[in-house]
Amino acid sequence: MSLEILAKMALAQAQAGADIVAPSDMMDGRVGYIRQYLDNEGFTDVAIMAYTAKYASAFYNPFRDALDSAPRFGDKKTYQMNPANSKEAILEAELDFAEGADFLMVKPALPYLDIIRQLADRFHVPIAAYNVSGEYAMIKAAAEKGWLDNTKTMLEVLMGIKRAGAKVILTYFAKEYAEWAKEK
Repeated sequence: MSLEILAKMALAQAQAGADIVAPSDMMDGRVGYIRQYLDNEGFTDVAIMAYTAKYASAFYNPFRDALDSAPRFGDKKTYQMNPANSKEAILEAELDFAEGADFLMVKPALPYLDIIRQLADRFHVPIAAYNVSGEYAMIKAAAEKGWLDNTKTMLEVLMGIKRAGAKVILTYFAKEYAEWAKEK
């Protein structure tokens, strides 16, 4: 049932013109199910970005707080990956790749640069890194206090993620970086 709902959501996004779908669940088999569903509906060119290594992380809190979406009880560790387990990321990447993922994503980015590198070394699809709200908020808060230069730190962080092997970086700095790059 859940896989069917995910596939219908991906189809709706494809019908609306999305070039890439990125279901944020961590269900086994989702990539293959969605790929087959999209293909059967004629959307063979719509790419799938798999949330391959989505770690249980404190770095999500600013986003959760903004949306009032923090867990009311327990935590999300039951379906997000254990931060200490790097082998699981490789296993999940192998599964997602075999099922037809066009991108493999690591989330969050900074504490898992080693995972980004391992995936980039093993798989011949773009590795995406999600530079999440807590990573962004740390830099913004430190810059507000005068402890860091915002622009220099942003550039250093994004360069480090890229150097680790990410071909795609999803970041709250996107607009700020685009404005900086336009001026250069």
